Amino acid sequence: MSELSTKDITYLPGVGPKRAELLKKELKIQSYEDLLYHFPYKYVDRSRTYKIGEISSTSSHIQLRGKVISLNSMGQGRSQRLVAKFADDTGVIELVWFKYIKQIKSGLDPKAEYIIFGKPSKFNQSYNIVHPEMEKVDSAKPKITFGLQAFYNTTEKMKNSYLNSKTIQKMQQNIFLSFQGALSESLPAYIIQQYKLMLLDKALRTIHFPADSQVLQQAQFRLKFEELFYIQLSILRLKTQRKLNISGHTFTTVGDYFNHFFHHNLPFELTGAQKRVIREIRHDVGSGRQMNRLLQGDVGSGKTMVALMVMLIALDNNFQTCLMAPTEILASQHFDSIIELLQGMDLNVKLLTGSSKKKDREQIHAELQSGKLQILIGTHALLEDVVKFKNLGMVIIDEQHRFGVAQRARLWKKNSIPPHVLVMTATPIPRTLAMTVYGDLDVSVIDELPPGRKPIQTKHYFHNHRNNLNRFIKAEIDNGRQIYVVYPLIEESEKMDYKNLAEGLEYMQSAFPEYTTAMVHGKMKPAEKDAAMQEFTSGRAHILVATTVIEVGVNVPNASVMVIESAERFGLSQLHQLRGRVGRGVDQSYCILMTGHKLGEDSKKRMSIMVDTNDGFEIAEADMKLRGPGDMEGTQQSGLPFDLKIANLTRDSQLLQHARNVANAILDKDPTLENPENQILKRQLTKLARQKLNWSLIS
Repeated sequence: MSELSTKDITYLPGVGPKRAELLKKELKIQSYEDLLYHFPYKYVDRSRTYKIGEISSTSSHIQLRGKVISLNSMGQGRSQRLVAKFADDTGVIELVWFKYIKQIKSGLDPKAEYIIFGKPSKFNQSYNIVHPEMEKVDSAKPKITFGLQAFYNTTEKMKNSYLNSKTIQKMQQNIFLSFQGALSESLPAYIIQQYKLMLLDKALRTIHFPADSQVLQQAQFRLKFEELFYIQLSILRLKTQRKLNISGHTFTTVGDYFNHFFHHNLPFELTGAQKRVIREIRHDVGSGRQMNRLLQGDVGSGKTMVALMVMLIALDNNFQTCLMAPTEILASQHFDSIIELLQGMDLNVKLLTGSSKKKDREQIHAELQSGKLQILIGTHALLEDVVKFKNLGMVIIDEQHRFGVAQRARLWKKNSIPPHVLVMTATPIPRTLAMTVYGDLDVSVIDELPPGRKPIQTKHYFHNHRNNLNRFIKAEIDNGRQIYVVYPLIEESEKMDYKNLAEGLEYMQSAFPEYTTAMVHGKMKPAEKDAAMQEFTSGRAHILVATTVIEVGVNVPNASVMVIESAERFGLSQLHQLRGRVGRGVDQSYCILMTGHKLGEDSKKRMSIMVDTNDGFEIAEADMKLRGPGDMEGTQQSGLPFDLKIANLTRDSQLLQHARNVANAILDKDPTLENPENQILKRQLTKLARQKLNWSLIS
């Protein structure tokens, strides 16, 4: 197979320099192998030839056999079209072309019999097929119209250069015609035999030219398994190597800082889930190996408390710690809450952000290098080269998906021995994504809410319930509560009729003139944003009109109502994050989803799911099913070690687990893949890693 990866696509019959450049630019296809792994997105059954008299309004793509009995050019300029009458012994159908008219007209043979293929549509009580595929019945060329016909993704630029799905299929055929012998195998014989997999050569030939659906399924299974298997093998091998080779600081002591906080400062008893997670982390940091752990916890589950207690263990072992957050609002929120929790304890905690004054920065840099500064909380500012620690032992990264991998790597390398790393997310990650994007990390989950928290009640209202909503908001404010109102847009958009923030502020001020309304959005200057947030946090403002800038990190326990305008504009994950801004106190809280009556099916499903459940993991799974793994916020498929070409993390979750189990079993017996039968695995991993740089080592 490796020889195909070095064969330039330019020299494949039917390609040439111009098409090769287009394939490279549009689909990143540069070699024979790249083209072979450009898989079809659907198949249409061409095993049967229909009669024209059998066509009905329910017919999809059909194949017909007959002759062209007339040919006429109609219209002029852009409205020009070529119309042919095509007949068999049961009737006549029109064939229509709007493009490539000269070529088609000159190429048609009125004496020849043709097989045509396309999708019939009805116009003026008669059927026609626009831009059909055509082949002469007596052509001596190899036929590719038997069985199931593959359809390939192309782009408009490709189609304009005659590089359509049919052309790509002919190119695939040319690869097999020009390559003699079987393609070399990419899996060990023992895996193929044990799991009864189709051989690679047959699988690739079948995926492009399947005879029937049964053999196609076998080919798809083989190729999907291999793709998911190598992802898992790559991730799990790195995890194994890290545990074998990368030493970490050993935290042997749970001392005065941790114990004083636990006995005197802890504001409430830890949940069972928090205790379990702290035990898992203590085991990691005491093992002599570097910890790389992902902490998942729904909004309000108490991740920050766990992070603080873990940092205190680092301090008990004479190490410095830092906590990095993606925004100044969130970093400041962490700083304020940690300072409050550590009251009465003699600890040096500082905040470093882009807004920090020069004098404060200089003091922080000096105290970091001397070791006097124990806990540093900040934003991307922590990544600057000038920020140097004396002895960094623990790194906490909050909402880590918002940081680039290279950025996290810089923080990871701020000590000669890598610090322990705990990455946290309040965005629940579907199980299949956790096994792939974060598959090299150990995973902890906080799946309990602190005692006393009441589940948030979520309701879906249409805009004609506005008066009822306003009465409800007034009642909540009169009871001493505060209200969030979130809008999807900041400024008027000509293309969308959704409520925007400016209109929203004006409306809320006129609807509730007796109350104070503040506004926050992402285009405000940091000082203005902080001032508006402070007005709401302090209770001086009763209503906060905002965009999703308040999605993460804003903690106002007195806020009891989250109104999300044009809720259909938001994804499930985002709706759940916004809902998590309320329900942080002991009072009953509410999330109101406002929409118009005209909703698409996906929007209806999202509203229904939000009303039915508060479980973030259930919502994440539903979100992935609705949107697909490649579109999940913060967990794009680009986070995978290799690109997925045929497998789908949603549909193939069981196969993913199977592939992971197989990879685990191999690494249990041969952690370094040194056994002779596993050399093919090492070669394939090396080849795949060259195709895509793997950052899995850095969490």
